Amino acid sequence: MNRRDAESERRLKCLLEQGLPLVSRPWRELAESAGMSEGEAITCAREWQEDGLIKRMGLVVRHRRLGMAANAMVVWNVADEHVSAVGRALAAEPAVTLCYRRPRRLPEWPYSLFCMIHGVRRERVLAELEAIIARHGLEEVAHQVLFSHHAYRQRGGRYASDPRYTEETRP
Repeated sequence: MNRRDAESERRLKCLLEQGLPLVSRPWRELAESAGMSEGEAITCAREWQEDGLIKRMGLVVRHRRLGMAANAMVVWNVADEHVSAVGRALAAEPAVTLCYRRPRRLPEWPYSLFCMIHGVRRERVLAELEAIIARHGLEEVAHQVLFSHHAYRQRGGRYASDPRYTEETRP
């Protein structure tokens, strides 16, 4: 029985905004809450990815709760012709938890490549950064290390929020 309709799809979008539930069959739980079958929910999500509504699905790690209190965003001024290669190299580093390219904001902000390194102690993060720089020959690349002082709330995109389908109302 196909129970997919505009309302159940809207409910599924609202539920997905809250993230996948931490259960053995998260799609089944979301589907039941949205009023559709597990297969229909998965099909919806695939279609939304194909259509570009869902760009990516990721995991938010509460790194401070895990003892990672020294968290550094390293910003790099990499020449445009090298930024993709350097970005791939940094993203492959085990200590780098996030790596992405952003437009420069000249003249104040010349940095185009960003990577995050989480650690227990500041000294260890800086030592890891120095090792990464040496491994990839980045000694001449201008960069800054920005340690965070506050953990902001992290969450995914909001596209169809409805208070009836928040985390508090989930079964």
